[in-house]
Amino acid sequence: MSPSLIPAPTQRPFSLWLGFIVMCVGMFMAILDIQVVATSLPTIQAAIGVAPDQMSWVQTAYLIAEVIAIPLTGFLTRAFTMRWLFVVAISVFSLASLGCALSSDFNTLIFWRVVQGFSGGTLIPGVFAAVFLLFPENRQGIATTIAGVLAVLAPTVGPIVGGWITETYSWHWLFLINLAPGVVCAGLAVRLLPRERANPREVRRLDLVSLMLMALALAALEIALKEAPQRGWASPLVIGLAGLTIASSVAFVRRTLGARHPVVELWTLANRSFAIGCILSFVLGIGLFGSVYLMPVFLAFVRGHGPLAIGSIMLVTGLAQLAAAPVAVVMERRMDARLMTAIGFALFALGLGLSAFQTSATDFDEMLWPQILRGVGIMLCLLPPTRLALGQLPAAQVPDASGLFNLMRNLGGAIGLALIDTVIYGRAPVLGREIVARLQAGDVATAEALGIPAAVFAGRIGQPVDAATTLALTPLVEKLALVHAINEAWAMIAVLTLLALCTVPFAKRDPSRSPLV
Repeated sequence: MSPSLIPAPTQRPFSLWLGFIVMCVGMFMAILDIQVVATSLPTIQAAIGVAPDQMSWVQTAYLIAEVIAIPLTGFLTRAFTMRWLFVVAISVFSLASLGCALSSDFNTLIFWRVVQGFSGGTLIPGVFAAVFLLFPENRQGIATTIAGVLAVLAPTVGPIVGGWITETYSWHWLFLINLAPGVVCAGLAVRLLPRERANPREVRRLDLVSLMLMALALAALEIALKEAPQRGWASPLVIGLAGLTIASSVAFVRRTLGARHPVVELWTLANRSFAIGCILSFVLGIGLFGSVYLMPVFLAFVRGHGPLAIGSIMLVTGLAQLAAAPVAVVMERRMDARLMTAIGFALFALGLGLSAFQTSATDFDEMLWPQILRGVGIMLCLLPPTRLALGQLPAAQVPDASGLFNLMRNLGGAIGLALIDTVIYGRAPVLGREIVARLQAGDVATAEALGIPAAVFAGRIGQPVDAATTLALTPLVEKLALVHAINEAWAMIAVLTLLALCTVPFAKRDPSRSPLV
């Protein structure tokens, strides 16, 4: 372990744990922020007078800045130390939150969202790096569980928190809620986190060309993924952005692999277990972000629920995660990480797959067990892949590796959301035409799925369809087509999650664990 990463000998365990929890709270704030804002975009759009098709930039600006910051966490940790990086990041995040709340026009809001996203992006990998830098091996499972619960709980409670705040107060409070926790976390972190020796020479050795290439590649990819579902994957803009992403990525990789002091240590990917952990993190990101996205889409557009009701239904996943957390800690201590990963991804895939059989009448009761399975599976998916990826690396490599590991989860989420939107909005019209064709062929089951009584439908078979009937059937057909398209999206991410299991046997066994128990 590098001397600069060793906690002070006088550091008490209680102070370390409290300092780590403070870091976890900062990470929770960064993840929660984008979720609470998502539920209130229409309210913000109306308040500042922005065109509806531009409002998604409030989220995209945050995400672009975040994915650029995440892989820089290792460099920033070496330069400024874990303690001061967290203090500065949470302080800037809080200041940017205030700027967002006070914004009266679109450009100002976007500026502060970029600042918010960049500062928040360093908080997430910083926490997972701290697990392996602050604690001995026998305490790392508990620390990972604490971080993991908060990391996945934020997207789950985000919709209900955002909906309640907007309905009870105003959209400004979506950002103002960050101020008090941010100030408290910054003050406590100065006192509680280990005092380390900064290395300002890292700043002078920063490869600005590599940094610009990486930022260009990630920004172009994020914008392409945002635009592809609406414009089409073969549109000139998306193809151009994809070309820019590939060209800048290739240039970044070539320059970085040959650099003496790279911005991101890509050679860590040569470690087989770390590479497999990154693949698992990528697929987990697709499932996490995808499930949190698909449920509100279904509940809002099919069931007609509001933000508060949607959040209440989705809370089941979070409660299942909390209930499974202590079990996951015990299993992680006794079970081979590969076996636990396989069980977790299998449960997660099952929970995703069960949601692929929804009907127009599906609601809380039908969503209960799929959510419970996903919640339990998520907790089993978080601990072992993190250990596979980071647990066997030298301490000096952990900050960089944690940045790459967490970047893969966010990229998985971004790509997954783009694929889901493509399935939903690309397949729904096709499925709608198929439904109409089945109705014309006299398919009673399709009529009943639309809500048409079999006797009524049987009496209309063979008769011409008048304008009034067409007007009445159109919304029913569109809704059923949307249900089927959403089901196909659930099935897609379930299959991808199952495919991730194929990589698990190739990971190296943790020598500190027995093969099975």
